[in-house]
Order: sequence, then C-alpha cells, then structure tokens
Amino acid sequence: MSDPAPTRRRVLAGRVRRMSVDIQPLRASRDFRLLWTGEAISQVGSQITLVALFVQVYHLTHSSIAVGAVGLVQLVPMMFVSVGFGPQIDRFDRRKILLCAQFGLMFSSVLLLFGAHLHHPPLALLYLAAAINAGFTSISMPTRAAMTPNFVPADMLAPAAALNQVMWNGAGVVGPALGGIIVSSYSRLTFAYGIDVASYLVAIAFALMLRPQLPVRDPDKEWVGGWKAVSAGFRFLKGRSVLQSTFTIDVVAMVFGMPRVLFPALAATQFHRGPEAVGWMFSSVGFGALVGALTSGWVSRIRRQGLAIIVAVAAWGGAITAFGLVGDRFWLALGCLALAGGADVISAVFRSTIQQTTIPDELRGRLSAFNIFVVAGGPRIGDFEGGVVASIFTPEVSVVSGGLLCLVGVGMIAVMVPGFARWRVGDPP
Repeated sequence: MSDPAPTRRRVLAGRVRRMSVDIQPLRASRDFRLLWTGEAISQVGSQITLVALFVQVYHLTHSSIAVGAVGLVQLVPMMFVSVGFGPQIDRFDRRKILLCAQFGLMFSSVLLLFGAHLHHPPLALLYLAAAINAGFTSISMPTRAAMTPNFVPADMLAPAAALNQVMWNGAGVVGPALGGIIVSSYSRLTFAYGIDVASYLVAIAFALMLRPQLPVRDPDKEWVGGWKAVSAGFRFLKGRSVLQSTFTIDVVAMVFGMPRVLFPALAATQFHRGPEAVGWMFSSVGFGALVGALTSGWVSRIRRQGLAIIVAVAAWGGAITAFGLVGDRFWLALGCLALAGGADVISAVFRSTIQQTTIPDELRGRLSAFNIFVVAGGPRIGDFEGGVVASIFTPEVSVVSGGLLCLVGVGMIAVMVPGFARWRVGDPP
C-alpha cells in the first residue's frame, strides 16, 4: 500500500503555489525587473522620510493639524501636475520623464536634509520640500504605471500589479520600521533624510539602464496638446461607470479611512510610546499589505473584480474602525492595521488590473496621472481631514468616524452603481 504522505505534500505544495504571488513578470521582462527593483529601493527611503517628516513636524508643533497640513500643501501641486502634465507622458519618451522626476524627488529630500541640519527649521521649509516631492511624485508614479503594460503581456498584468504591491508594501514594512528606529532620537533626522537621498541615486541608476519608452499612438491621429489632451482623457471616462468607480471607491477609502496623520499623536497620548511606535503603526499597514500581496496568486482567477474591490474596501473600513476602538492595547491595534493593509492591497490589485486592461496606451499616461492623484491625493486630503477632526474632538474619534464613513461610502457606491459589483473580466468598463 502506497504512503499517502508524499501525495498530501504534493497537494499542499500545489495549493501554496496557487496562492503565492506569481513572479513570472520579473522573469519575463528585463525592463520590468529594472523598473521594479529601482522603485523598491527608492520606496524604502521614501517611507523612512515619511515617518521622519511626520515626527519632525509633530515634535516642532505638537499639533495634529500641523502634521495634517503636510498633506494639504502636497495636494495643490499634486492636483495641478497630475492634470496638467499627464498628456506629456503620452507624448514624450517616458524613460526621460522618469529620470527628470527622480532628480526632482531627490532635490526635495536634499531640502529636508538641509532643514534637519538647522535642528529647528521653519515649517515653511518642510512644507516646501513636501510640496516639491508631491509634484514630482505626480510625474514619477503615472509614468511608471504607463510603462508597465508595455513591459509585460496582457495576461501578466494582474501578477505584475500584485508584484508592484509586494514591492510598495515590502518597502512600507521595512522603511517605516527603520524610520521609527532612526528618529527615536531627534538628532538622527539627518541620517533618515540622507538615506532617502542615496536611495534616489540608486533608482536613477536603474532608470538609466531602461530602454527608451516612446508611447504607442495611432499614426492616423494628430497629436493634440494642452487642455484638449487633458479633456480627451476625461471624455474617455464618460459613461464608463465601472472605470469611474475604481477611482471613487479609493477616494472614499483614503479620505475617510486613512489615519496615518494621527499616528504621532496616538503614539504619545493613547499608547504612551515614543517615535518608534509611529514606525510600527506604519509598518503594520505595510506588513498586512505585504502578506496580502505575497498570497495573491488567486487574483487572476477572480472574474467579478468589481465585487472583490467592494468587499476589500469594506474590510478596510471595518478594520480601521476597530483600530480606533482598541483603547491602549497597542499590539491589538497593530493587528487591526495589518488587516486593513491586507484588504487595501487586494483592492489596489483589482483596481489596477481593471484600469490597465480597459484604457488604451495612447491615454494611459493621462489616466494613470489621474489615478495617481486619486491614490496619492486621497490620503493627503485624509491627512488634513483627520487632523481637523482630531483637534476638534480626539484622535480616537477621528479614527472611528473615518472608518464608519468609509463603510457608508462603500455602501452608497454599491447601491448607486450596481454594475460595478456585477462587472466581470472581459465586460466593457
């Protein structure tokens, strides 16, 4: 009689492989591999800087509104650059645009490094650096997003999106944890910002190795620039309710349900811990998202991707609400944030897949820029909203009310756009 143990092991190994993230896009495409690796390194530095900047502003002001204002000053350049520069991504060599954006991002970190040497820098300098960073992020991120579908075939877009989430959220674990440790002593801010500057140098080196990335355009169509090019992107969205919903549902989740601006205040007043706790809270969101991304091998088998997004964002809102209700139980709070991060990454994978499979390359830069404004601008609006509510009431009230509003918003989208939950892969958007 044969031993059933090897059979069970093979079955278990097969299940693990089906659940694990698919790394085929990294194997299949040299340029995707270069883009992915360079971004992974620079994201670690960026996450260290995010923790350092929030801690620095809170240390100087002891005000959640002042920390939330970081997001507000970033919102304006993000809005104008996302809308105004998007058409250029569809016109010029995307590799050159990416390189210029990386140099601009490095300059913003150099400004923060200079401010850290002043020990008590003016807030205006920190806000200026944050605004410059936001402007160039609004160029860098959509450029990368527009390049990816040209690096991998269509059937690898979902695994590529999952790998990007692994990269971003892996950096979201490592970077904040390192940032919290580094800035546990306020005098180490220069070290934190210096690491970020160095990480951009590495990202620039990887971008230089990419092949030129000229956009694919219909040769029979004359290029139209300026506002006409911008409006062409918005006209494409008209009537495509499923595609529109991938943007609006993320706005709801990030504006109301992202409590990161409150982490410094919560660490000090609710959990009675130092700056390292801020890093742990950031890292917990990233850790949950990383686990979700690493076990995302199943996503390519999901057909009703709109419904999957609704469920994931509802889970995000529920986990954030729970985070606000745990009191001073720090490790339970970290668990809630990890659950939220896992839900968020699943939403992000499906939103990215729907967008990249339904938007033509000639419009991808413009609509990727719009998506980046939603993805990156939403949390910044949420930063200010959360800071204001926390100053009027308490940080705990701000967290709980935001999570509940997120749940209400998801329910409204599901009711008002029933086609979103019914949408299947291959249906028109």
